[in-house]
Amino acid sequence: MMNDRQPSRVNQMLDLLVEEIEERMRVRREPALSVDEGPPPAAEPQAFEAPILPVEPPAGAVEPVKAPAPAAESPVVEAVIPSVELPAEQVEATAEPEPEAEWRPPVLAVSPNAARLMGRLALGLLVAIVLINIPLNRHGTTLATAMPDSAALVMRDGLVVKEEDDEKIYVYQDGRFRWISSLDAFEHFGFTWGDVHIVEDGFLDRFEIGTPLHVLLKCHSSPHIYRLEGGTKRWIRDIATFEAEGHVWDDVHFVSCGYLHDLPDGETIPPGCGPPPQP
Repeated sequence: MMNDRQPSRVNQMLDLLVEEIEERMRVRREPALSVDEGPPPAAEPQAFEAPILPVEPPAGAVEPVKAPAPAAESPVVEAVIPSVELPAEQVEATAEPEPEAEWRPPVLAVSPNAARLMGRLALGLLVAIVLINIPLNRHGTTLATAMPDSAALVMRDGLVVKEEDDEKIYVYQDGRFRWISSLDAFEHFGFTWGDVHIVEDGFLDRFEIGTPLHVLLKCHSSPHIYRLEGGTKRWIRDIATFEAEGHVWDDVHFVSCGYLHDLPDGETIPPGCGPPPQP
């Protein structure tokens, strides 16, 4: 009886082993569920329990009938999908670029004290410009032209100068200064008060003084020639005196006889020639 049952026990053990091997082979053949990182974690192997071989009962004993062992349940494999971490360079490349902010120049903060100081400086500069351009006398001389500036003068023909404490005005011609004898002569030769440079007293002592610059007047109906000096007419006695004074005919200007008659008489040239004739 024991020999008849013994093969069935062996067959059961073999069947269990075959099923276990087939189950493991099936698990290995399943495709890996992981994306980037190796195969999914394998199911924990079940501890294999060796079958208990039956022990021969003593003679005459009744062998209990054992129920067949239940088939081993196949392990359940849980698919675990790991999180995929992209490299930092790929993340930056795929990230949506942020819009660039519009560049604006930095705003300089100005303190109230600095702004107030700049305003006062600008006002002071404006007042100074107005003051130096206000005429100081009836001739229209301004502070800008009345200040001594001899250090910056360039000696050239046509340079007009006046010493601080002298009313006479001189013009530089041919290496010497010539006195402009009257306001009429000053205006006749086209000078203006803006042309006058105020120099220190004694400035003209370093230069040669030439003959004065005069205006000679004559009317058509009179042969007499007069030299205008200081608002008066000075009669030139004859041609010899005319030439001796360094005058030329280009210096003679014709005016109306009435204008010439109305001018007050000055000292004759040369002095002491008696009362001058009228035009």
